[in-house]
Amino acid sequence: MFERISNSWALVKASAAVLRADKELLVFPIVSAALSLLVVATFAVPVILAGIFEPAVLEASGFPVIGWVIGFLFYVVQYFVIFFCNTALVGAALIRLRGGDPTVGDGFRIATSRFGVILGYAVIAATVGMVLRAISERSGVLGRIVVSLVGLAWNLATYLVVPVLAVENVGPIDAVKRSAGYLRKTWGEQLVGNFGIGLVFGLIGFATLLSGGLLFVGATMTGSAVLMLLVGGLVVLALVFLSLISSALGGVYAAAVYRYAAEGETGTFFTPAMVQHAFKSK
Repeated sequence: MFERISNSWALVKASAAVLRADKELLVFPIVSAALSLLVVATFAVPVILAGIFEPAVLEASGFPVIGWVIGFLFYVVQYFVIFFCNTALVGAALIRLRGGDPTVGDGFRIATSRFGVILGYAVIAATVGMVLRAISERSGVLGRIVVSLVGLAWNLATYLVVPVLAVENVGPIDAVKRSAGYLRKTWGEQLVGNFGIGLVFGLIGFATLLSGGLLFVGATMTGSAVLMLLVGGLVVLALVFLSLISSALGGVYAAAVYRYAAEGETGTFFTPAMVQHAFKSK
């Protein structure tokens, strides 16, 4: 366990070195988060006002067709926003890993040039998500376990889709095939994820919540509403900041993994050993 944490910390430091060289890479997860909130508001407000998901409507028709349509469209738009910004992030990170000096404009130009393909992949991802969700809701415990395993396999197979979209001139279906192909070729047929950055930020996030909870308890003991709001606000801001940093570092690491799988190189920021352990055999 401690060895894994040590290796994960090394990945964080290597990815952070790229982020220090190009601090503007943080712009992409910030834009992604802001647009994601806008998408949620855009869909939620009309749905709430129309009362589509009110108990009486759901009891009368189970789950109305319009509900499935809205849910699918929400998935597509939300996925598109996330994949678009991630493509921009990974594209810019790859420029840095290849020795260049990327700008925010470079990243967004890469993503814009792949607009249609990103939208196509968003439709595919939304379809997979809706199908798995529908099956899970109609299954027992065993069925939900199977669906979870299928979802995990899908996430592994598509781990390199965004870098492929950023670099290679292929369609969304071919991007999925190439992502899975790179993983099989580089790490073998039977593989599982071994992502270290998520582990590190999961531990940091847990520590933040724990310390924030203790501080909030202390604030409640003072009886000061202002102090309670201040502590709560600081904890939320800390978690948001951690999420943005984690997203940026995750995009940088995905770019490094792709470069190693597709080109056999890692650049000066990562050693081959770091990337070789991105996945491991079952």
